[in-house]
Amino acid sequence: MTAPLPGAAAAASQGGFRARVRHLGEPVALFFGRLGLSPNALTVIGFLITVVGAVLAAAGLWLVAGIVVFLGGAFDMFDGALARATGRTSRIGAFLDSIFDRWGESVVYIGIVIGCLNSGFQLGAGLAAVAMSEAFLVSYARARAESLGLSTGRGMAAVGLAPREVRLVIVTLGLLISGLLGGVQAAAATQSNGASAIAVALAAIAILATITVIQRIIHVTKQAATTDGK
Repeated sequence: MTAPLPGAAAAASQGGFRARVRHLGEPVALFFGRLGLSPNALTVIGFLITVVGAVLAAAGLWLVAGIVVFLGGAFDMFDGALARATGRTSRIGAFLDSIFDRWGESVVYIGIVIGCLNSGFQLGAGLAAVAMSEAFLVSYARARAESLGLSTGRGMAAVGLAPREVRLVIVTLGLLISGLLGGVQAAAATQSNGASAIAVALAAIAILATITVIQRIIHVTKQAATTDGK
């Protein structure tokens, strides 16, 4: 019997947690299904809601932006749950889900960049750009591994500290707390508590996403060594 790869147990545990969380959204997803919405429609609706959240962030409405971005992200749970519950999973659905997830995440960071620049908070804008870059590396590591036949399915999604769901929670909390603390004020952006809150959230995403990329590199390297017989 082949021994499991190091970290496989932890990945399986994370995968089980993710599955339980997604299962909680099934009743809501089925409600949308009864309204006549398809899984792909929920994907697009979630993306459009996220775009609205990004526009709100660009306008400096940090608290409302946090609420809307979270609602948009929640649809990522509903579309998959509806597809599985109704047997309507498909390759095109999976493709659209991945594309709109990445697209939605990028527009949120762009919205934060604009909002910070409008307030004269260059540090926040820079951190948002770094967070977006590292977040995309996390996704690319998974996509590239799967294209090579490594960690296919949901296996790679459970590897690392900061998959998309974790990044969504962190950026949402950053926006919400920033809004509650007065937002990023143009007059004194570098001194405001709201600016500090969004900066900490973005820095956390950048650091955790970088660690996640390293974790995925190690995971894939070990798996490749096993499968290639090296």
